[in-house]
Amino acid sequence: MDLGCLRLSFVATLATFLFFHDFCACQKAPNYSFMHNATAAQPVSYYDYIIIGGGTAGCPLAATLSQNASVLLLERGGSPYGNPNITNLGSFGAALSDLSSTSPSQRFISEDGVINSRARVLGGGSCLNAGFYTRAAPYYVREVGWDERLVNESYQWVEKVVAFEPPMRQWQSAVRDGLVEVGVLPYNGFTYDHMYGTKIGGTIFDQNGQRHTAADLLEYANPSGLTLLLHASVHKVLFRIKGKARPVAHGVVFRDATGAKHRAYLKNGPKNEIIVSAGALGSPQLLMLSGVGPADQLKAHNITVVLDQPLVGQGMSDNPMNAIFVPSPVPVEVSLIQVVGITQFGSYIEAASGENFAGGSPSPRDYGMFSPKIGQLSKVPPKQRTPEAIAEAIENMKALDDPAFRGGFILEKVMGPVSTGHLELRTRNPNDNPSVTFNYFKEPEDLQRCVQGISTIEKIIESKSFSKFKYESMSVPILVNMTASAPVNLLPRHSNASTSLEQFCRDTVMTIWHYHGGCQVGKVVDHDYKVLGVDALRVIDGSTFYYSPGTNPQATVMMLGRYMGVRILSERLASNGSNHFWWRVR
Repeated sequence: MDLGCLRLSFVATLATFLFFHDFCACQKAPNYSFMHNATAAQPVSYYDYIIIGGGTAGCPLAATLSQNASVLLLERGGSPYGNPNITNLGSFGAALSDLSSTSPSQRFISEDGVINSRARVLGGGSCLNAGFYTRAAPYYVREVGWDERLVNESYQWVEKVVAFEPPMRQWQSAVRDGLVEVGVLPYNGFTYDHMYGTKIGGTIFDQNGQRHTAADLLEYANPSGLTLLLHASVHKVLFRIKGKARPVAHGVVFRDATGAKHRAYLKNGPKNEIIVSAGALGSPQLLMLSGVGPADQLKAHNITVVLDQPLVGQGMSDNPMNAIFVPSPVPVEVSLIQVVGITQFGSYIEAASGENFAGGSPSPRDYGMFSPKIGQLSKVPPKQRTPEAIAEAIENMKALDDPAFRGGFILEKVMGPVSTGHLELRTRNPNDNPSVTFNYFKEPEDLQRCVQGISTIEKIIESKSFSKFKYESMSVPILVNMTASAPVNLLPRHSNASTSLEQFCRDTVMTIWHYHGGCQVGKVVDHDYKVLGVDALRVIDGSTFYYSPGTNPQATVMMLGRYMGVRILSERLASNGSNHFWWRVR
């Protein structure tokens, strides 16, 4: 295969990799008697707890609280179960080609010019990622101030349903051995724990390649204590203000798929609460739409100010990801993230592979997320994407041999990160994306970590362990140059990106979907996740984080949902004079 063909393959492959995280392969719908479309909801209803967001935190939280209280779980998206396009690991890409309003992912582009995605499906981000499962580091747990015993019990509760040991095949094994060869030590084998060195992590894909998500944790729910409404878009949290020393959350307004308005209220009770678990974009956005946020911004959108809270939407961070694609002279297995190198300098090295990165091999080949029919990463303006231009692009890509789509990525993710940005409202419609700026590499420390991470990847590519999967004629500079020329984001390119790793990092920055912040502990919520300045309202999800835990946050976000559910129920039962903790790990 000539070098030009390989360059073309790289662009298609890298673009598809950017989005293969956004896929949920839950195959068969469980018999959830409590799950309904919001169109079936009563105009007015009452519950002990109202949870906004049936995502990675919301599902375990709802399952736990339902054991001893009445819970309403409102999810703006649909069910992840039963979609034939998203059934297993090997079919990633198909669902992401769907940009309709019913898609499980909602595209957004940050003000930095990086293409990103947010969840819109029951199970949240656990339906839209590469499946890697790993716990937070012990020091992270201590710094946050969580109870270590309950944290461990909560992780175990999650792992009984969704975590598995991945099968290690040739390509992933070569990356693992390459990491050890270049000095990312010690080798820690298979473990869920976060520790320096090289390890095999867990996965939420089972041995049959079927995805298990946070939605599966609803198996733990008490059916008589939970009502789950799908396609329920919450427009605002309602507050009582008159005669109150502080605003008190007491209800929500939501609309179903037909646009019909519904209201749900808290029952009378001192422990009853509304809990926002709408994610790092959705939670600060909903607080603002409800009147809790920067007063000047709320007034600009004609939103009544309930509480002037200028820190809502601040501290937004997204872990920058940079990758090098390595075309392989031999076939490689289809694999998502399985191995990780946790370096001492603050970068995580991971990898993924598969000859069907381009969306599989249908006839004719459709190229998944990089299909010319979608053109999501194309620099050609939409009006110039004529049927003739699309047809020509399809024919050009069909001319590529299958080996052009063979290979894999080695990527690095910057720990933390240190750089932060902010989120602002665009409109008053909760279904519209807010404006978000992450300020990638604003802090020099993040950029230096990226440079060291890419340098480590270069060493892995040149290692003896990895030699089988690299063309001898393709030097590391050639691979870096190929990566630097790919349209992975909307940022301008620089001529020195293939020679300056600093410029390479800036030019080729991508997301790995681990964004967080906007409702941080100590700024917007307290250490019990109660919103400062108001009563009966909490935020429990990744928007409360200062740093992304572990090498992938999903395990910790699921743990947090369970952890806080147990704590909230403990407080509820203690106030009633009960000491029964029968809902703990089972």
